[in-house]
Amino acid sequence: MNKTKIEASLKGSMGFEMDLNGHNLIIDAAEEIGGDDLGPRPKQLLLAGLIGCTGIDVMSILKKMRVELDDLEIHVEADNTEEHPKVYENIHLTYIFKGKDLPHDNIEKAVTLSQERYCGVTAMLEKATPITYDIVIEENGG
Repeated sequence: MNKTKIEASLKGSMGFEMDLNGHNLIIDAAEEIGGDDLGPRPKQLLLAGLIGCTGIDVMSILKKMRVELDDLEIHVEADNTEEHPKVYENIHLTYIFKGKDLPHDNIEKAVTLSQERYCGVTAMLEKATPITYDIVIEENGG
C-alpha cells in the first residue's frame, strides 16, 4: 500500500505549516475567527486539489492525443451548508479551453475520462457531494 504522510506544526495562533514534497504550505483561519490569515483555508484547498487533479489528468490525456491548447482555465464553485459542520453540498467545475481548431470530441473525452475514471480527488469528493461540470471552448482566430 502506498501511504501519504504529512506532518504539520503550529504557526501563529491557528495556522499550520507543513512540507509537501519539498513545498512549504501554511493553512490558517481568517482573522475574524482568531487566525492570522497566513494562508488559505483547508476547505478551499480541497477545491484547489480538485482543480489540480483534474487539470493534470486532462492535460496528460490531451498531450497523448496530440491536442495543443493556448490555455486552459478551470473554475470551481461550491455551495456551503448553513449548519455545522459546514460542508460543500455541491461542486461545479467549468473547464475553459482556448486555442485554434480545437477538437471538441477529444476535449470532451479527456474531461470525461478525468471525471469518471482517473481523478482520485473527484472520486473521493463525489462520495460526499455531487460534482457537475461544463466545458467551454473558445476558438482563437488566426
